[in-house]
Amino acid sequence: MRKINIFKGKHNPQRTAIDFFKYVGPGLLVTVGFIDPGNWASNVSAGSDYGYSLLWIVTLSTIMLIILQHNAAHLGIVTGDCLSEAVSKKFKPWLTNIILYSAIGAAISTAMAELLGGAIALNMLFRLPIKIGTLIMLSLVIWMLFSSSYKKLERWIIGFVSIIGLSFIFELLLVKVNWQVAAVSFVSPSFPKNSMPIIMSVLGAVVMPHNLFLHSEIIQSRQWNVEKEDVIKRQLRYEFLDTIISMIVGFAINSAMVLLAASTFFKMHVSVSELSQAQALLKPLLGGSASVVFALALLFSGIASTVTAGMAGGSIFAGIYKEPYDIEDSHTQIGVIITMVLAAVIIFFIKDPFKGLIYSQMILSIQLPITIFTQIYLTSSKKVMGKFSNSLLDRVLLGIIAVIVTALNIALLVSYF
Repeated sequence: MRKINIFKGKHNPQRTAIDFFKYVGPGLLVTVGFIDPGNWASNVSAGSDYGYSLLWIVTLSTIMLIILQHNAAHLGIVTGDCLSEAVSKKFKPWLTNIILYSAIGAAISTAMAELLGGAIALNMLFRLPIKIGTLIMLSLVIWMLFSSSYKKLERWIIGFVSIIGLSFIFELLLVKVNWQVAAVSFVSPSFPKNSMPIIMSVLGAVVMPHNLFLHSEIIQSRQWNVEKEDVIKRQLRYEFLDTIISMIVGFAINSAMVLLAASTFFKMHVSVSELSQAQALLKPLLGGSASVVFALALLFSGIASTVTAGMAGGSIFAGIYKEPYDIEDSHTQIGVIITMVLAAVIIFFIKDPFKGLIYSQMILSIQLPITIFTQIYLTSSKKVMGKFSNSLLDRVLLGIIAVIVTALNIALLVSYF
C-alpha cells in the first residue's frame, strides 16, 4: 500500500448513495481540462463556421475521454500508484526519463495555454496587457496551490465549473437554439466542406497528457483499504460513475459553446477564429451582459485549468522520485514551480497569443501518444494490475481510441507546418 500523504484517512464504505456523493470530485478536476481555453477556441470556431453540424464531435470526444480517463483512474485505484510513479517503478531509467520529462514538457505547454487563456480574459474584462494578466494569473494560481489543501482545491474547482456552467446557461437563454436540428447533429456524423481541420482540432484537443497523469493521482483522494478485492471493485464502480457524471458536465459545457456560436455567429454569417473576437461580437448581438459573462466564464476556466496543470506538473515530477503528489514535499513543490514559472516565461517571449496556443498544441501532439500507449501497456500488464488488468475487449477498445487520437494529433502537428 502506498503511504497516505495529502489524502488522509480511510473510509469504511457502505453501499449507500451518500457514499457515492462523497466520492464525487476527482472527475470534476479532470473535467476542467476538457473545458479549457483551447477547447473554447475550437468549439467557437466549429459553431461559427459550421453551425450545429459538428456537434457530433463533442459526443464522440466525450465517449473517448470517459474510456481513457477511467483507464487512468483504474491504474491508480488498483496499484496505489499514479501513472508517473508506476512508470518510475516499472520501466528502466532511460525510458522513464523519456516518458516523464516529456510529460513535464507537456504540462508546461498546457499551463502556458491556460495562463494565456486567463490573461486574455483579463484583457477582455479590464483591458490589461497580456503579460500583466499572465503575472496576475501566475501569482493567483501559485497561491492557490501552495496555500490550499487538496480538499479546498477540489471545492474551488467544483465552484469554478459550476460558474462556467451557469454562465453558458445564461448565454443560451439569450439566443434561439434550433433544438430539433441540434439533437440530430449530436448523433449524426457529417463532414462539411473544409471542416476536417476543425474536426481534428476538437477531437485532438480533448485528451491531454497531464489529465491522464492527474486522474491516476487524485483518484486516491478517496482511497479506501484496497487490499480487499470487493472494496477495489466497489471503488472502481464509484470512480466510473464519477467520471461519467463529470464528463457529461464537460460535454454539456462544450456543447453550449458550439450551440451559442451556431445560434449567433453562424446565423449572422460571421466566422470567428479568436476568443477576443467572439467576446467583442457578442456585445452587439446579445448585449453587454452577455459579453461580460462570456469573459468571466473564460477567466474561471483559465484559473481552474491552470491549477490542475500545476498539480499535474507536481505529480509528474514527484513521480520521477517514486513519490506521490504532496504539496508539502520539496519534489512536488519543485515540479509545481517549474511548470508554472516556465509556462509564464514562455508567454513573455511570444508576441502573438494565438501563435502561443498553436505552439502549445504542437507540443501536446508530440507527447500525447507516448502517454497513452504507456498507460495502456501498464493497465494491460498482469504484473502491474493482477486480475484487474485490461480484458481483451478493453485492450481492443483502448487501442482503437489510442490510434484515432494519436492519428489526429499527428495530423494536427503536420498541419502546423
